Amino acid sequence: MTFKGYAIATATAMSLLMGAGAARAESLADALVLAYRHSGLLEKNRAVLRAADEGVAQAIATLRPVIDYVAQAQRTYTFPNDSAGATPVRRISDGFEDTASIAITADLLLYDGGRSRLGIDVAKETVLATREALVQVEQQVLFNAVTAFWGVREAIAFVNLRQSNVDLNSELLRAAQERFDVGEVTRTDVALAEAQLAAARSQLSSARGDLEVARAQYVEFIGQPPGTLTATDAAPVSVSTLEAAQAVARQRHPNILADMRGITIAELNVLRAEAAVRPTVSAGAQLSVDDNYNEAASFGVTMSGPIYRGGRLTSAYRQAAARRDETRADLHVTTDNVLQNVAQAWSQRDVARARIQSGQLQVRAAEIAYRGLQEEVSLGARTTLDVLNADQDLQDARANLISARIDDTLAGYTILFAMGMLTVQQLGLGITTYDPSAYYNAVSDGPVRKVSPQGKKLDKLMKSLAR
Repeated sequence: MTFKGYAIATATAMSLLMGAGAARAESLADALVLAYRHSGLLEKNRAVLRAADEGVAQAIATLRPVIDYVAQAQRTYTFPNDSAGATPVRRISDGFEDTASIAITADLLLYDGGRSRLGIDVAKETVLATREALVQVEQQVLFNAVTAFWGVREAIAFVNLRQSNVDLNSELLRAAQERFDVGEVTRTDVALAEAQLAAARSQLSSARGDLEVARAQYVEFIGQPPGTLTATDAAPVSVSTLEAAQAVARQRHPNILADMRGITIAELNVLRAEAAVRPTVSAGAQLSVDDNYNEAASFGVTMSGPIYRGGRLTSAYRQAAARRDETRADLHVTTDNVLQNVAQAWSQRDVARARIQSGQLQVRAAEIAYRGLQEEVSLGARTTLDVLNADQDLQDARANLISARIDDTLAGYTILFAMGMLTVQQLGLGITTYDPSAYYNAVSDGPVRKVSPQGKKLDKLMKSLAR
């Protein structure tokens, strides 16, 4: 088989492989958009963020009046003692008494040493930390999509390569059989060609199995089977040095930013533990009306505070301080991990690019050697085994080059992931993204559902999220 025929076989295998899916071209950007829109993991963590948003509304409510009503109705029977006979007899009289009342009570926290206001700050910081966690989930979803996309591309490339190898070895076997028939080679040459063809078919079966696994992973991460996966540009890494990439990661990575928010939360909790020993002052009022239209009203101010709690309050303070120290250590560990991941991804890209350069040289050398051996075999200077070995070397060189090129592309996206920049916005995918502030703005004031205008607006928002 000539090299022109080899290329035709590769193209034919590609078209047969894609089949009906060839009608639908699909770029990496398309796959990323599909993954973003259909990710259950993102939906889950958006719900987690909305729950954190509600924590702010509940914290704010502690500083607002609490108004309750109490309605009561009661019937009282009397049991008079009939002592006319020898033995006293108790019986229900014909008379009874009905009472009813309704009361409205109102309570307002006036002072609690700042604990409630600190609780609001904690809730807000928790929202910001949860938003950073959502960004990291978005990164993971998109990175999974990138990995699945290139996994399918690599599997297709290997199927094409193995199919071409089968075609080539089939041609070599046919040629060996013809030469054996005319007495130019021995039966050993034919057996070697048969063994090489069997090995090539085994590699093709393995490659097809890898492709099915890659397709299944694609469906898992992107939500639909792959179409014709088109070529794509390299990852848009905006920095040229490892040090610059690590500097961006320090400033932008969502795990680092979330841990910084965690430190702020821990420090606020220390202040809340300190404020626990301060008194609490609240005001209360009550207005009641009974069934006789008797009205009563009362108003009072209450102050309370701890005198002795068995050491619980001081223990809580020490515990909060220890957790603050823990979060500071977490930030240190997270930063080290992020910087290490950036360095590792950067190194992987350098290695992949070096492999590409050496792989290109290896493929060119293997092609020249293979052509030369084919000519020498026709002149009787080489054996079929020499050609088969050269063919295997060429196949290995091409396989290594395919892997190196894909590793180079994946390393670029891994660098973005490690820097904290693998997001829809940073990639410029041009789609509408989830707005984490929309729900927060709707609920932060604690609107009453179906009563206030804000509550009705919130109902519409919740229904849209449910869809």
